[in-house]
Parts: sequence; C-alpha cells; structure tokens
Amino acid sequence: MKIKPLFKKYVINSFSLTGKRKSRRLLLAISLFLIIYAILFFSIRPIGVSVELGMPSPQRITANREIVDYYTTNILREEAAAAVSQVYDQVPGVLENGRSTIADFMTEIRRIKGLEETEEGEKAALLRETLGIQFPNEFIYALLEMNGYSLDDLQRRLETLYEEIMSQGVKEEGIQSARKQVSQEINMLPYGLEIRQGAEMLLFPLIQPNMIFNAEATQSKKEAAMAEVEQVIIPKKSLIVQEGEKITERHIALLEALGLLGPRIHLGGYFGLFFILLIIFTLVAVYLYLFHKDIYENATYLLLLGLILLLTLVFGLAARFFSGYLMPVAMSGILITVLFEPRLAMLMNIILTLLLGFVIGGEFNYVIVLLVGGLVAIYSVANLQRRSDLSKAGIFVALVNVVSIVALYILSSGFQLDYAFLREFSIAVLAGLGNGLFSAVMAIGLLPYLESAFGLTTAVTLLELSDPGRPLLRKMLMETPGTYHHSVLVGNLAEAAAESVGADPLLCRVAAFYHDIGKIKRPYFFSENQFAGDNPHNKISPNLSALIIRSHVKDGVELAREARLPLPVIDIIKQHHGMSMISFFYQQALERDKEINVPEEEFRYEGPLPQSKEAAIILLSDSVEAAVRSLSRPVAGRIEGMVRRIIKEKLNDGQLDEAPLTLRDLDKIGDTFVHILSGIFHHRIEYPERELRADLERGKNKYAGAGK
Repeated sequence: MKIKPLFKKYVINSFSLTGKRKSRRLLLAISLFLIIYAILFFSIRPIGVSVELGMPSPQRITANREIVDYYTTNILREEAAAAVSQVYDQVPGVLENGRSTIADFMTEIRRIKGLEETEEGEKAALLRETLGIQFPNEFIYALLEMNGYSLDDLQRRLETLYEEIMSQGVKEEGIQSARKQVSQEINMLPYGLEIRQGAEMLLFPLIQPNMIFNAEATQSKKEAAMAEVEQVIIPKKSLIVQEGEKITERHIALLEALGLLGPRIHLGGYFGLFFILLIIFTLVAVYLYLFHKDIYENATYLLLLGLILLLTLVFGLAARFFSGYLMPVAMSGILITVLFEPRLAMLMNIILTLLLGFVIGGEFNYVIVLLVGGLVAIYSVANLQRRSDLSKAGIFVALVNVVSIVALYILSSGFQLDYAFLREFSIAVLAGLGNGLFSAVMAIGLLPYLESAFGLTTAVTLLELSDPGRPLLRKMLMETPGTYHHSVLVGNLAEAAAESVGADPLLCRVAAFYHDIGKIKRPYFFSENQFAGDNPHNKISPNLSALIIRSHVKDGVELAREARLPLPVIDIIKQHHGMSMISFFYQQALERDKEINVPEEEFRYEGPLPQSKEAAIILLSDSVEAAVRSLSRPVAGRIEGMVRRIIKEKLNDGQLDEAPLTLRDLDKIGDTFVHILSGIFHHRIEYPERELRADLERGKNKYAGAGK
C-alpha cells in the first residue's frame, strides 16, 4: 500500500465531512482559528509556579516583562518617612513668663530685705506669705542674709540657666528630662545646699512645654520624603529567585505582580485576544474572497496556507527561548511566495509578525526585524529562476536582519563597550543571521513535501523539469530528435504567447517540452522523425495510422505519470490536441472509401478540450509550428496567413470553447506567433556560387601559405 496517495486522499478529504464547499471552508477556518488561539493563549499566558513562604524555590524564575518592585519600593519609602524628624511649633510667651517670674521673685526678696524696722522673723514670715510657695525656712533666711551683689549674681545665674534649658525646646514628653538637667546645673552653682534646694523649687514649676507637636506638618514632610524615593524597577529577564533559594515575602510579591504565582487566567486579556484574532481572520478571508477567489474556494489551498501559518508559529515559539530575532517569519514568506504568489505572502508576513508580536510582548525591535526580513524574503523569490535562489534569499534575509539590528541598537541605546551590552548585541546579531539561514533551509526542506502532499507545482519544480538532462528529455533527444526540436520551438512560442495574455510562461515552456513525449514509443510514425524518407504509414490503413497518431497522447500521459511529472503538465499533455481532427488521414480515408461513410470520431483526438489558458496556448503553438514548418516558402506574409488560419480553424472547430481565452487574447497570441516565427523562418540571402568558390579558394591558399 502506498502511503503518499493515502496521505493526499486524507489531506483533501479530511474537511469534506458535509460534502459542501462552504461547510468545509467554515470548518477549516474554525479549526485553524481555535488552534492558533490555543497556541497564542498558552504562549502569552504566564506559566504559574507554586511556591510557599520560607520554602526553597522549585525552579529558577526570571521576569517575563518589566515591572515595578512595589515591595522594595514601599520598604524604602517607609524608611525614608521614619527618618523624617517630627515638626514642632514654638509656643510663644513661655520663656518670657518664666524670666518675669524669676525677676519678680528676686525683686520681692530685695523689697522685703530693705524693710529696716522689721525684724528678721517678721521679714521671713512676710516673704513666705508674699511668695505663695512653701519654701524651706533655711532658703528664706539664707536669701535674707545675702547682700545685694550676691542676690544680683543669683538672679543672673538662674535666668541664664532657665534660658539655656528653655531655648533647647521643651516637649511634653521631655519635661522630666529638662527638670533633671536643671537640677544637675543648679547643683553645680557655688551656693549652699539651702540656696540650691530653693532654686530647684523656684525653677521646676517654670519648666513648661514650649514645643507643641504639629501632626499635619510632620505628615506632609514624611510624604515629601517618600515621594523622593524612586520606584524600584525590575527589568525584563531579571532573575527573581534562584532554584533552591528560600522564598521570601518579596519573592511572592514579585511573582504575583508578574502573574507567575499559581495558575492565573486574566479573562479580560484573553477575550481581547479572541476578538483581535477574529478581526485578523475576517480581514484575511475578505482579502482572499476579493483578490484570490481560487484560493478562497479551494479547501486544499486554505489547508496548505493554514499549515504554513501554524508551522511558522510553532518554529517561532521555539525560537523565542533563544531570541526573538530568530523567529523564522521569512520562511513563510518564501513558502507562500513560491506556492501561491507574492501579494498574498506580503499580507501573511504582516499577519504572522502581528501574531508573534503578541508572543514577544510587542517588543518593537523584534517586530521591525521580523517584518523587514519577511519582506526581503518575498522580494528575493518573487521571480524565482532556479533552486539556488532560495539559498540566496536566506543570505539576503540574514544580511538585512543584521543591518536592521545594528541600526535599531544604535537608535535605541547607542554603541557601548561594556560586557553586558556586547553580549546582548552579539546574541542579537547571531540570531538575525540564523533567522535568514534557518528560514531558507526550512523552506527548501519543506517545499517538496508540501508540493507533493497538496498536489501543487511550483516554479522550482518546473525549472528542474526544464533541465535538458532530465531522463525523459534526454531520451526524447536521443530517440526522437525531430520531436525534441519541435518541442523546443513550441516551448518558445508558448512562453512568449503566455506572457502576452497573462498566463504562466514557465508552465507553458515546460509543458511544451513534454507535450509530445508519447511519440517516444513509436517515433518513426511521426514525420519530424522520418529522416530516411521511408514512411511506415504508406503500408497501413488511414484508420490505423490515425489510431497510432492519436495514441501518442495516451502514451505521453502514461510516461508522464511514470516519471511523476506534475499534474498541470500531465493535464496539458492530455489536452494539447483537444478533440481536433487528424485531417490528413481522414482525407485519405475519404478518398480510399468514397462509397463508405467514414465516421469522424475515429479520426479525432479523444480530448478533453483545453481547460486552461496554458493548455490552449500549447494546442495553438503545436498546430502553428507544425503548419508553418510545412510551408515551402515561409515568408512573412504566408506565415501570418497560416497563423491566422490555424487559430480561426481551432476556434471554429470548438477546440477553445472551454479555455478562458478572449478574442483579444487570441489576437495577441497570433501577433506573438507571427513575430517569433518570422524571426525563425526569415528570408536568407542566397550566396552566389562563383563568390562561394572564390572564398573557399582564398581560404585554401591562405592556410597553404601558413604551412610553408
């Protein structure tokens, strides 16, 4: 059992569940949408990790995007706020009131001390009554015994001490500390114990808070200090926690901010992704419907397009773990250009860049390089001439990627000589080079399998088939040289005609090379191979001759299938005569059997009629080349008349009824045939015999003289 035919059958029929084209197309679109959505869903969604506070981390975790480390930022701000000193407002009048009290006290001492007619006991009693404070008697008598100079000195010392204490600022909670300091200072005064004890009793009540806490101003100052602390930024790809490292509260806060703590699903984001993808699919569907209806209505082509899309996404997801510059969007550009056409490849290049942009977090540099590289790949293979052009496309993509990466680095950060920058820059350049080479290698490797599986024929395959060294062409050259020469001329005519009407020139040229390969089986039954002048048709009936001539189409199809030629070429071999009449042998049959009704069906090719522009062009090219070659004097006028007559006969005979050619196309084809055939069969000047002999004699004498 052959695997390839079964695979083709499965690929083509896997979406034929309903038997209706629209249903198959809808089912394919839904399936592709869900697969791509699932790929993006699990690629964009952060993979959750399970960690516990105080336990070792099960894996090494890095930041998948840039975030703010609020945990560390808040700690730093709290420390800044704690370092701010409290704000107190000065209470006016406390110091002045205390100084006034001390001065009044000393003034009263002097007044009572100056009463001359009063005894000491009475003075003491009067002073005790006047002061209102229960000072010890020893203190009062000591004051009364002091002279005026000593009282002045005591007053000055007490006022100075009081001012020093109060000028430092006394807070509510600092009263006891201030009084303790007063006591220490008083004990150092040069007075007796009774004076020092009395001074403490005098000053202690005067130590009152002169600094009141301002809560509002303090809070404002703390907020200003916190605002000055900049946010701690965790750059993308920074190490969050090492494998085996003990998990702290900071680690948990960072993992939660990154969305990596456990299986988190952000429903809003994924609904947004769903609708973005839906819009993209809708735009692609509308584009295909308007500009590529052949692809839009063909489930096999849509499946191939979706498969290329999925392969590129999968390779891109794998490449992102090394570098976003390695994502092979250029591979899809090459494949779609070769398998379909460049305009569709440009659209899909933009679509794939957008989809992979989601995966890499919309990194601007990556997106630019992927987009530019894909466009370069498309331009490089838009006019593919040989398989080596695919390799050249990879080199072009690699070089443009490197130039783009260097330009973006210079634009964003300038060139630096530190190790971290050089390492990152080197990885980016290597990834850009690898992108182009990898894309070309994968495109070259996948192309034959995609062609075979989906029954497509690319320019690469056709170019390979046009090589004269191919077995069939070489066999034709050796065994049927006349047919080979005829096929080459038909190929030239068909290629030029195809270019004039917008058909596929390469397919026409290659199909023309192979259209008569069936003549290999019986070469001498065809006039272009009868070099000895012996015509085997003279020995058989016209009916048998027509059968042999007609069978070269069937034989050609069999040889083409054995050689695994592409289906479009086989179709053209099958259709290149349509249902044309084999006129020569039909006329022979009519002349031989005049009384018998000769059926035309026995002298017509079995068809089918040409179904494409290319098949119709081959039919006309084949007929015109053979007819013009039969002219005895192929001058320009006779060539044009023959070309126009052949085209008109084929049209009137209905051989072009199913081919998508207009009358204007036929006119262009005719003009092309006339131009080329006139060049091939141009009039040659007859060389006079007398002059020819003279030239030969001169040449003979020349060489004879050189040999002496």
